[in-house]
Amino acid sequence: MKIGMPKEIKENEFRVAIVPHNVSKLTSAGHQVYVETNAGLASGFTDEQYVCAGAEIVPDAETVYKKGDMIVKVKEFLPPEFGFLEERHTLCTYIHSANRLPQTKALLDSKAVAFAYEDVKDEDGRFPLLEPMSRLAGETGLLTGLFYSFTTQGGIGKIVCGNPGIKPMKIVIFGAGHVGIGAARLAASLNADVVLMDVNLRQLDLVSSQIIPGIKTVFSTHDNIVEEIKDADLVLNAVKWFPGLTLISRDMLKGMQPGSLIVDIDAEPDGAIESSRYTTHEDPIYEVDGIRHICIPNLPSSVANTASQSLSNATIPYIKEIADKGWRQAALDNGRLIHGLDFIKGNLTFKDTAEAFDIPLADKMALLEQYK
Repeated sequence: MKIGMPKEIKENEFRVAIVPHNVSKLTSAGHQVYVETNAGLASGFTDEQYVCAGAEIVPDAETVYKKGDMIVKVKEFLPPEFGFLEERHTLCTYIHSANRLPQTKALLDSKAVAFAYEDVKDEDGRFPLLEPMSRLAGETGLLTGLFYSFTTQGGIGKIVCGNPGIKPMKIVIFGAGHVGIGAARLAASLNADVVLMDVNLRQLDLVSSQIIPGIKTVFSTHDNIVEEIKDADLVLNAVKWFPGLTLISRDMLKGMQPGSLIVDIDAEPDGAIESSRYTTHEDPIYEVDGIRHICIPNLPSSVANTASQSLSNATIPYIKEIADKGWRQAALDNGRLIHGLDFIKGNLTFKDTAEAFDIPLADKMALLEQYK
């Protein structure tokens, strides 16, 4: 198969979809790989390394799409790329279509096949292509929050571990999933005063007894949230927003320490943190009612080398299987991969997006039978 990898064009997105040592796995199996020039440079991977791995370097994204039958990316494709996608293409990337109507329409109009990394699911209900980035999002969210807590960055001016006779920072984390655990584990290793909040008591018990012994866990209710955030130096939201969920409303900010910082890792505007709105790595902070906010939606991009390797190592078995067998047979043979098959030849097969935008939901298995 001919596989194309364009350079990411999302603002401040420095990751690359496939690193050179995984390109070698594809080229050694007889597949052709086309890489846009300097696609991996920001992640620390040069064109020369890709050439050594057997890839061909091409001058621009349009050429990548023209030469490739499978297109492999990191983030959702954007309006400048819409016209490049054709019916013959199979797209593999993070899509998050339920939040992005223009992209969803463009995917349907192109009649391409698209696998969404975030929806690939294993037998235990886990998301193996989301988890590596989730852990990194938690860790980078914490480190970003700590950096912007420095006085020199306009922050509250405390060091995370405290000092003899001086309390460490109090860090409140919402969500005991992979994102929250990544943040909590790192915060605890730095001797912070860590409070992890969730509504899943079993998960809280597991985290505190086996994963991060000694941290404080608190059941997430409105009253408990108000109590815990009032003296928090740093608050991290690691809960994925859904309609109706509010963890911190605008009026609750008045009960927090002036100058304290919220890092909303989920970063949905008007989401679980009512005062959230998107920010960027270049312009990360804004203030509401005396409380500073960071809402960067692609935090792992700040550690692009590590993130690219983690993502590529997780995705390469699936990419190779699609390349070896074709999209249809790979989906039928792989019980995990089929969950991520969200777009088939102009048909939407992902329920959440269909409900979000009132688009007809197609039967995935019927379509797979139709295209045999």
